[in-house]
Amino acid sequence: MPSDTPDSDTRPGGPETPTPAKPRSGYMFRKTHTPLPRDEVQRQGDISQLAFLHMGGRDPAIAFLNGEDAELGGRPLALATASVEGFARVADAIRARAANDT
Repeated sequence: MPSDTPDSDTRPGGPETPTPAKPRSGYMFRKTHTPLPRDEVQRQGDISQLAFLHMGGRDPAIAFLNGEDAELGGRPLALATASVEGFARVADAIRARAANDT
């Protein structure tokens, strides 16, 4: 005896009916900034590793690198990344603080 309800295979939206694609909204991912130059990336990685190794781990290193430092005149990570001279100043500060902590 036939049923009053159609099979799931013949109903709209059944297994063989593909889901329509969503129309594009016009918003696509675009980079909002340019990546750092390689030399800056290298200095940033090197100063992060130096701080991690000399300052007792991740948390103290991150706190130092991201905090304002009056002696250095800014954020150590930004200073070290920006120039070779800034890197040297921040590296010296890390080593000096590590020597004072021991």
